[in-house]
Amino acid sequence: MNYKKSLLFAACCLLLTVFFIGCKEHIKEPSVAGAFYPADENNLKVMVNSFLYRSENRPVAGRLIAIISPHAGYEYSGSTAAYAYRHLAEMNIKTVILIGPSHHAAFNGASVYAKGSMKTPIGNIKIDEKIANSLINEKAIVSFYPGAFDKEHSLEVQLPFLQQVLKDFKIVPVLIGSPSKETFEHLTEKLTEILSKNEKAIIIASTDLSHYHDYDTAVKMDKKIIDAVERMSIEDVERYLITGEAELCGSYPVIFTMAVARRLGATNGVLYRYANSGDITNDRSRVVGYAAMGLYKSTLTKEEKEELLLLAKNTIADFVLHGKVSEVDVKNPRLKANGATFVTIRKNGDLKGCIGNIQPVMPLYRSVISNAVSSCSKDPRFPPMNSEDMKDAEVEVSVLSPLEPLGDVKNIEIGRHGLFLVKGQDSGLLLPQVAEENRWDRNIFLEQLSIKAGLPKDSWKTAQLYKFTVEIIR
Repeated sequence: MNYKKSLLFAACCLLLTVFFIGCKEHIKEPSVAGAFYPADENNLKVMVNSFLYRSENRPVAGRLIAIISPHAGYEYSGSTAAYAYRHLAEMNIKTVILIGPSHHAAFNGASVYAKGSMKTPIGNIKIDEKIANSLINEKAIVSFYPGAFDKEHSLEVQLPFLQQVLKDFKIVPVLIGSPSKETFEHLTEKLTEILSKNEKAIIIASTDLSHYHDYDTAVKMDKKIIDAVERMSIEDVERYLITGEAELCGSYPVIFTMAVARRLGATNGVLYRYANSGDITNDRSRVVGYAAMGLYKSTLTKEEKEELLLLAKNTIADFVLHGKVSEVDVKNPRLKANGATFVTIRKNGDLKGCIGNIQPVMPLYRSVISNAVSSCSKDPRFPPMNSEDMKDAEVEVSVLSPLEPLGDVKNIEIGRHGLFLVKGQDSGLLLPQVAEENRWDRNIFLEQLSIKAGLPKDSWKTAQLYKFTVEIIR
């Protein structure tokens, strides 16, 4: 009997051991503690906090959607990274999407770390497993490939900063390998959806800038890429990388992050700090560049609106009266950020011209200049304006938000939403003020949109529909 009890006891212990081993949390041990940053908890906290203490947190208007932070050893880039993390210190962030490049593992698509925790000398940070697993998609080549994280530092070096500026947060680590078109479309769509529903979430893109050029060459190259990010110009970022005019070791993470931020309405990037390794070591022969930046969704100030409206008026007057477009020197970085606008001209309440662009492919001020010229001279519905038309003409500038797919037409708000329709080769756009001024209901708005596209009035039912909002400047 005692023998049987002993066997039963041993079996129970074995089952409990297996159970607890199976249930033990999966913890990703640090890979570069003691190399890129101190392995001792106290020393690490002192170093990070000293960087944060010496960094500047200047107020920036708007919602911070994403930050860009360097990932070199702390002695080189830690003081720059702190400028980005200082801006998170007073935010109630609960979910951090970390996107970085893979330096050691070569793989297609992207790898999402989807379970357990990641460890630093300061402690463990839990993975948001629900969000992480929602990103995994076999067709888009987005998987949980733990081996990609074994030696990787690009995300790990961000973690101690997060631990010092945030509380009770979770992370979603994403490493980018060689992404396909499907990888890009899937991740940008899913991340846009996640952040649009959760203002306590943020994206952090990990990248260094130019590598191993002399100091002056590096500054020149890095200035180009920083300017492109400040203008939220993904197109220029890609162009500079293709031509070699600038460099990003985290090129895909930055492009992914900018694409998501732009879909969420980000209007401009802000440079918190730029430096390179030459500033630290005084060796200016072969340096690496670092930038701390934020991507913001901000509304225009009263002064900025007045500047854009005056720019539209002066452009129209110069072109109609003198047949030229005067050069302007715009200093405001918000107006130099890429934007989409429409310029509308009326006289005695009658429309005289309305032309615009729907994608932010040029600086906001240049969009206004271009559309002002086109509205007064190239609208096919009206003859070009002359000096007589200029008398009592009223000018209006509409600054468009990014286009969003319209899921249900019941979500259209008259007076708030403009609509864009695409069906085959045909397309049409109506600004929100058009529906409001004509007192259309939702159905008439959709019918008039179809007619504007040159289609039968019920074509909206089988077309792709997008909504947007505008800032109207009168």
